[in-house]
Parts: sequence; structure tokens; C-alpha cells
Amino acid sequence: MESDEHLHARIREGDLAAFDTLYARYEGPLFGFLVATLRDRPEAEDALHDVFLRALETPPAHLSGGGFRAWLFRVAKNHTLNRWRSRSRGAAATRNLEAAPLPATALDQLVRRELHVALEGAVERLPETLAEVYRLRSSGLSYEEMAEVLDTPLGTVKSRMHEMVKLLREDVEPWTAGE
Repeated sequence: MESDEHLHARIREGDLAAFDTLYARYEGPLFGFLVATLRDRPEAEDALHDVFLRALETPPAHLSGGGFRAWLFRVAKNHTLNRWRSRSRGAAATRNLEAAPLPATALDQLVRRELHVALEGAVERLPETLAEVYRLRSSGLSYEEMAEVLDTPLGTVKSRMHEMVKLLREDVEPWTAGE
């Protein structure tokens, strides 16, 4: 498999097939990260295109030491921060949730939905530094890549991850006590 960095260099030389390959690799995880961060599916779609456009425009020399994947998520993180800053304060942020597969019974479906809502609410109540860790990890980034994206030492990422898991467990525990 060709490295991301090599594909990126080929893109800079005009190779659209290399772009298609990189896009196929990162469209899903990056889109999931953007939806979770922006809480708006259409806005996340726009952001996804903007982030990949940035990947086309940036020379390989500007990639950070963490590699293409970490750099791409860092671009996405910064892009979402800019979008959040530009939103009006009174605008309600809504999240379009993908429908989960239907469980066997209506009761199972209700329980699953309530648990999902409880988890989403718990994530929204997290301090932003911990919510960011949740979104990046949910997008499939390693601890090392998260440290690169957040420009934070690896130990700090691990500490934030530990704190985030602890807080989410405490917050969601009443919903899982009966299971």
C-alpha cells in the first residue's frame, strides 16, 4: 500500500487518482469527526470538502512530523474551530444522527436510543478538551496522532483519555445499571 505522504506528493504533481485514493482512505473517519464536532451533517459535508481542498493546496514540506493522517485531522480540527467561531452565539447546534440498525424489539430500540442520547449528552457536558479527545478517538486516531493533532504531549492525551472515560462512565452509569 502506498504511503499517504507519497500519495500527497503525487496529488501535488496533478495525479487525481492519488487524490481519489487518499479521499477513499479518509472520507469516512474524517466525516465522522466533522459531524461529531460541528453537530450538523450538511455543514460537516462542506467542511470535509474544504479540508480536502486544503490538502490539495498545501505543499508536502508543510506536513508536520506526525504524518499525513495526523496533519489532515489537525487541519480539520482547526477548520471546525474557525467555523464555530463564525457561528452566531444564539444559533442552536443540532446533530443529525444516523439511524442505528433496528433491534429485535421496540423496547430494545427505545433502550438503545435512550442510551445513545445519554452518551451524546454526556459528551456535550464534557469540558471541551475532553470532548475533543472523544471525537478524535472515535474517529480512529491513535494516541500518538491525537497528540500531534492537539499539539499536546502524549502523556497529556493519555491523562485526558483516562479522565474522559471516568466522567462518561459516571454520567452514563444510571442508563447501564440495569444491563
